[in-house]
Amino acid sequence: MIEFMENRLHWNEDHPLKELAAVLALCDDPDMIEEFLSALFTDAEVREMGKRWALVRLLEDGMSQRKIAKNLGLSLCKITRGSKELKKSNSAFRKMIELYKTRDLN
Repeated sequence: MIEFMENRLHWNEDHPLKELAAVLALCDDPDMIEEFLSALFTDAEVREMGKRWALVRLLEDGMSQRKIAKNLGLSLCKITRGSKELKKSNSAFRKMIELYKTRDLN
């Protein structure tokens, strides 16, 4: 929750990621979100986020972890983490992939 304190905008120190997620969820313009994320993060961080999303999608498509590591230049540790997240019940990764598929954003 954002509060106004002495005419200043105050960020939610306890839940800044929740606050960011809520703001992003309000936006229905993918180009604006991309522009925002590109401004918020460095080029290297943006590339890394893109690779993380790609690895989750490739795992879902059935590609082997070793092939993903080779294609994306990621460590097997990161890919294994993604694989474990996909296997969790009520996985946020799985929910986002399903949302992606239903919206046909390809």
